[in-house]
Amino acid sequence: MRQFTVLLLLGLSAPAIAWQVADVEEAKVVQIYTQDELAELIKQNKHLQRVRDDECQLVQDIQARADVMKLPLYQHLFGDMLMFGVCVPKDAKRGWDLLQASALQGSPEALEQVGRYYLQGKIVQKDLTKAREFFYQAGAMGSLAAQLQLAELLLADAGSPRDYETVYRWLHHSVTSDNALHQRIEQALSGLASRMPASVLERAKRPL
Repeated sequence: MRQFTVLLLLGLSAPAIAWQVADVEEAKVVQIYTQDELAELIKQNKHLQRVRDDECQLVQDIQARADVMKLPLYQHLFGDMLMFGVCVPKDAKRGWDLLQASALQGSPEALEQVGRYYLQGKIVQKDLTKAREFFYQAGAMGSLAAQLQLAELLLADAGSPRDYETVYRWLHHSVTSDNALHQRIEQALSGLASRMPASVLERAKRPL
């Protein structure tokens, strides 16, 4: 009613008012993200920017899906929002707990991010052993980012040669249209191949 009154005072006709009010109401509606949409946003590291772009309108919905419904992708999203203070007061401890809860439910995106934070010493203290463990779990679930980071750890002599064959197999059969990522994969494959016996290398290249 307030919008109608303001527009009427501006001298707009009834049809024009109807269109203006409809436009305003439509602009306010922001749909909650689907699971597939959210997974892709997280993979591209665009999930926090999306929340900002939506003017923080979905915070309550996101929190409900994380805290009440305990959906792993929403635990991941809300955890990141808390860790970096996006649309909510910053609470790194609670955010980290939510990210770990997502990882414990088997989310490859969360597993990869937890591993990456242990690798970087971000939010938590640096721990290469834990980083490898989380990367391996995420890599086994198909996370290319985790597979590549695990390969690079192995090439830095921060891991067991027993994992060479498995990680090589993952990367050898990976698919990506990202040229920079493809180059990193090629370098990792070359490095791993130089450390593997010919018979093991041949076995790793066999079709899955």
